[in-house]
Amino acid sequence: MNILNLIGRDQELFKEDIGSHEEELITIVSRSRFLVIGGAGSIGQAVTKEIFKRNPKKLHVVDISENNMVELVRDIRSSYGYIDGDFQTFALDIGSFQYDAFIEADGEYDYVLNLSALKHVRSEKDPYTLMRMIEVNVFNTDKTIQQSIDKGVKKYFCVSTDKAANPVNMMGASKRIMEMFLMRKSKNIDISTARFANVAFSDGSLLHGFNQRIQKRQPIVAPNDIKRYFVVPKESGELCLMSCIFGENRDVFFPKLSESLHLITFADIAVKYLKELGYEPYLCESEDQARELIKTLPQQGKWPCLFTSSDTTGEKDFEEFFTENEVLDMQRFDNLGVIKNEFKVNDELLDLFSSRIKELKLNKAWSKQDIVELFFKMIPDFGHRETGKYLDAKM
Repeated sequence: MNILNLIGRDQELFKEDIGSHEEELITIVSRSRFLVIGGAGSIGQAVTKEIFKRNPKKLHVVDISENNMVELVRDIRSSYGYIDGDFQTFALDIGSFQYDAFIEADGEYDYVLNLSALKHVRSEKDPYTLMRMIEVNVFNTDKTIQQSIDKGVKKYFCVSTDKAANPVNMMGASKRIMEMFLMRKSKNIDISTARFANVAFSDGSLLHGFNQRIQKRQPIVAPNDIKRYFVVPKESGELCLMSCIFGENRDVFFPKLSESLHLITFADIAVKYLKELGYEPYLCESEDQARELIKTLPQQGKWPCLFTSSDTTGEKDFEEFFTENEVLDMQRFDNLGVIKNEFKVNDELLDLFSSRIKELKLNKAWSKQDIVELFFKMIPDFGHRETGKYLDAKM
């Protein structure tokens, strides 16, 4: 299946930029030592493969998912084979004492890339998962940067999100707060990051769910009013590598995407996806109808679909990679834009956030409202709106 066709494009986005910098990429990567944190997720695997195929001196990959790590190694061995450098994987939680011991025992890297995150809007539905999202997205990041500083790492890269620009959900706000912590640490180490479009068919994504629904012979459900930009997994790896290697301190890389060419609804992708598989979409009026028709329609070359408007908490009607107050460099690369940030930190605000979260954790009791109010202190124009409806309550 051609993923590019499904998302409305006929060629890879960063082909020219990678081509014109390939020789320099190979030279730098082949002489360098890398640690990839969260390297077995969809973006992490793509980044790891981009580094591996350029023959690094050292490539260590850490991820909490043992099974995904196994698949990453099988995928790399099957596609690229072997390298002369030190390639190892470690099934570790970066918030654990085992990870701290691992860094203490080695920790000798030129580049540390952090791809770990709780990325789903649905993670904000309850206060406990929300607190874990803060721990992973903000404090684990801050900790691994400090460890990189202590070990003399040359460069730290971290993934942000397009949802950090004018955030309307807790996930995007957590990443915006993460960017504020990154800014403070950039005084002591070079840090660059990237804001993403949706990665098509990444683990847990709606498009990945299309594959699951087909395999399990279940209806396809998608919003018909939410438009998104998409990159393919390989492009996500290229974007991260370019930012890591060529980003200057405090730079944020993002993909240049034309709204007229590349914005597409999930429902439109679902229609294209089904046609690629040889099915005609059949529009249903309810979940019950869709579940009933799946028993008979596929044999007739049709697939039941339910396309509805979105009314869940945290959904953003559109995507943006930068705000009107940010300074851009749109000239350096063909299809990569760069946000240029000056050093600007409010230590008092960051200390307030840290102390308040620590207090809530010590008490082992907090509400979602406690955290929402804290987020509004950090981001006064935070566009959060609670609808009382969440994705987990939908098919």
